[in-house]
This record gives sequence, C-alpha cells and structure tokens, in this order.
Amino acid sequence: MALSAEKQLEMLRTMQTIRRFEERASEDYIGGAIYGVVHCYIGEEAVATGICSALNIDDRIISTHRGHGHCIAKGADLNRMMAELYGRATGYCKGKGGSMHIADFSIGMLGANGIVAGGIPIVTGAGLAAQLEGKGQVAVSFFGDGASNAGPFHESINIASAWKLPMIYVCENNLWSADTEAKGTLALEDIAARAAGYGIPGVIVDGNDVLAVNEVAEAAIARARAGEGPSLIECKTYRQRTHTERKEAIDNRPAEQVAAWMERDPIKLFAADLIEREVMTEEDWKKMEEEIAQEVLDAVKFAEESPFPDPEEALVDVFAE
Repeated sequence: MALSAEKQLEMLRTMQTIRRFEERASEDYIGGAIYGVVHCYIGEEAVATGICSALNIDDRIISTHRGHGHCIAKGADLNRMMAELYGRATGYCKGKGGSMHIADFSIGMLGANGIVAGGIPIVTGAGLAAQLEGKGQVAVSFFGDGASNAGPFHESINIASAWKLPMIYVCENNLWSADTEAKGTLALEDIAARAAGYGIPGVIVDGNDVLAVNEVAEAAIARARAGEGPSLIECKTYRQRTHTERKEAIDNRPAEQVAAWMERDPIKLFAADLIEREVMTEEDWKKMEEEIAQEVLDAVKFAEESPFPDPEEALVDVFAE
C-alpha cells in the first residue's frame, strides 16, 4: 500500500525529532545537566519510525536501554521525557527512572528496560493479553543483536510461535554489542535465520530505509492481527555514536566502518528522497527542522523549570526493597 505524502512527512518529522532530542540529551549529559547514563539512538531512527508508524495507539511495545527513539515514535510527550532525563518530578517516572525507564501505558509504551533481553518476555506477555482480549491488538518487542543470544529471546519466541501470539520481534542489528563486534558472538550471519527454528517468518530489511522497514512491518502486523502468529524482523542498521555517551571520546570501531555508515544516514537519505520525488521542498524541510528544534528547546525549558522530587518520594511506587 502506497503511503500518502502526509504520512511520509510525518515519518520524516518523527525521525528528525528523535535525532534532535538525542543530540540535546547527549549535550546535556556531557554538560552535567543529566545524570546516570545516556544511550543514544542516533543512526537507527528509521527502525523505530518504520515500525511504530504501522501500529495503532493501543498496540503495545517494549523498548531497551536505547529507548528514546521508540518512545518518541510511539507518541511520547517530549516534555515529560526530557524532565525524566533531568530527574524532575514532572517526568514520566517522576524523575526516579531516568533515561532507561520511560513508560507511558496510555500510548502502549510499556517501558524501556536496562537489562539486555529483559523486555522480551514482558511484551510477549502483552501479546498473550492481546490474544485473550480479542480486540485485534499486536505487541512489538524491540531488542538488539546481543539480546538475540540470550535465553529470554529464545524462550519467548518459542512460546509465541507455539501459541500463535500476535507478536512482532524486531531485532535492531547495529553490528556491535556495546564495544564487542556482534559477529564475534554470533554463530551465523543473519539473526533472522533463527526464525526457522521456531517455524515463523524471518525477514531481513535495510534498517536505514524507513519505507522498507514500514513495508515489512505492515506485512508482519497484518499477519499477527489475522491470528497467524509472530514474525521476526531483522533490521540491519548502525548506531553512529558509541555505546553510551562519554565525556571522553573512546571508540574502538574501525573509522572506515563508521564513515561508511555515516554516508548512509537514514534521515539524510529519506529527506533527499522526499525532495527528489517532490513530496516536499527544501524550504519545507528547513521549516520542519526549525519547528523540531524549537520543540526540543521547549522540552528543555520545561525540564529545567520543573522541581526535583521531594526526598520523601524515594520509596513511593517502589514495590520491592
């Protein structure tokens, strides 16, 4: 199904919003305004955008330690996200969760998870809930190449296949697990090939092509809604930044590899394509960039003007000690 011009522009806006949000998060973390740790999604924006643009608001997703992009693509509020990063009471988790623990159940965002593969069984439970509710909802698990080696991935995908749960498993294969090259820990080249062992479709897609990601997502989602069970989508992509944002620039990835993937920047490619196809003009793109930049500035202002949580709040909403 051909996407409308409006839909394509919306997807570009989402990708650029993720990019500008992440750039500011990195800047403020290095500058000391954000505490804890920040894992940027820069370079992978086409994956979250391509998948989430095919979902409904009541479909559920779960994210990873690199979760800001998924939150934004699912429709999260920038103000509350930035406030959470700043540790303020107006944040999604009242300033107590930080970068790796943002959730908004009202938009189907079940949360980010700092444990590798930790979210996969949780959202598989959401897939079971969707099946039992019988309203045609689906659930999506985002995870990285490293998580595909972990037990929860295999256990979850096995039971989802056996029960034909309405699940889409999305592997964001960015070629590196922290500072270890993924090919050193994978026994096969394509993670999607693992789908055969569970009797489900395994699809490989260019994770830097948002339209291609959207196309395979639409097919997998339609299959899930029809009661035909889960699919595994492997998105070949690349994070342009180091594993976490660092005050000292340390990157052991080959410089030529980084440069090659930078040339395939998903936002630059998509914006250029839209201009070439006359879906938008250079002026349209400039205006969009300016609007997004202002939205991020507004979110920072909201965060800076928000209060820190009271010390008495430390154990509120804590269910285990």
